[in-house]
Amino acid sequence: MQPLLPETGFIRLTNILQIIPVGKTTWWAGVKSGLFPKPVKLSTRTTAWRVEDIRALIEAKASLSKGVA
Repeated sequence: MQPLLPETGFIRLTNILQIIPVGKTTWWAGVKSGLFPKPVKLSTRTTAWRVEDIRALIEAKASLSKGVA
């Protein structure tokens, strides 16, 4: 079962990796290369992503896979 995303707000990496099946190292490499969205620093030790950016990523990947099939 896929976890539900809130409409707005922030999501941490552990929750993103439950939705998008990649490892931490792959995720960070994708962030660095621009494949995945940039994070937001909420504090010195807290990094998160905007839910809107993750939704856009999922929609973009879904439309690509529909175009290929």
